[in-house]
Amino acid sequence: MTIGFAVIRDTTPAAAIPKGAVVAMGNFDGVHLGHRAVIGACLEMAKKHRKPALAVTFEPHPRSFFSPEKPQFPLTDVTAKLRLLAGAGLDGAVVLSFDAARAATSAQDFIRDELHGRLGITGIAVGYNFHFGKGRGGSPSLLASEAPKLGIEVDVQPHVDVGEHPVSSSAIRQALTEGRIFDATTMLGAPWFVTGEVVHGDKRGRLLGYPTANIRLDPHCGLKQGIYAVRVGMNGRHLDAVANFGRRPTFDNGAPLLEVFVFDFQGDLYGAKLDVAFIDFIRPEAKFDSAEALIRQMDDDSLKARAALAAAPEAFPKLGEIG
Repeated sequence: MTIGFAVIRDTTPAAAIPKGAVVAMGNFDGVHLGHRAVIGACLEMAKKHRKPALAVTFEPHPRSFFSPEKPQFPLTDVTAKLRLLAGAGLDGAVVLSFDAARAATSAQDFIRDELHGRLGITGIAVGYNFHFGKGRGGSPSLLASEAPKLGIEVDVQPHVDVGEHPVSSSAIRQALTEGRIFDATTMLGAPWFVTGEVVHGDKRGRLLGYPTANIRLDPHCGLKQGIYAVRVGMNGRHLDAVANFGRRPTFDNGAPLLEVFVFDFQGDLYGAKLDVAFIDFIRPEAKFDSAEALIRQMDDDSLKARAALAAAPEAFPKLGEIG
């Protein structure tokens, strides 16, 4: 295995694929605590057999392929997913394109041709509810029955619960949609984050005394609109900030935009790529009668954001470098 986190795709030559690897297979949207249990089992198996540990995942998400008319709120785009997988301690990831041909591949053929034939894996870990192959015919029980015949060890992880409910990407999406940041963070095992390039806005924040770094999020982002305490990652630094995600109803009620005010920062952020981790929800977005009333509220929001960030000084997702 080459040094660093390697990404293997459909076009990767066979000679560049490390044979004998142990894999964690799943969609890994969000890389939450349930996913991390599968990754942990993969890492343990790989360590035991002294083999590289890889993730096997699919892009786009199969649900997006089968129901393009019902766009889904993505917890992570492919780059964010890979950075989280790298941060989890894996040696690399296999990103399989989910297209018509792959959707038509039976589970048995996928095990034989892809996992055993092309990837040459010796072990695999999956979650209790992971399905794959044509018509979702591949189940953990099928994998446990068929893979060992090809010399592949199988580990099936049970569900991970928070309180009385199993952790799932759907539950995390719901929490973010409702502004329940603590619940989302608990299920993820770290704050939810987005990455984006700072774009030019209307520069109104500068006139209000709150110059912001503006980032356009995925159009299907379902995050509750409102004010958040956030922590910004930039060039290896973590900076405390307060952010508004919404339509700015006091002024123009335009397209949703993430506006980030970085505390105690001087400098030009235009064109910079920022990681923004959501630490706490402060309040819903609201319309104010005047700029002065908005400024008073922003002052109060900033105090609350600083307090929330001070209470969670190390809160930030563990992200790795992609090779």
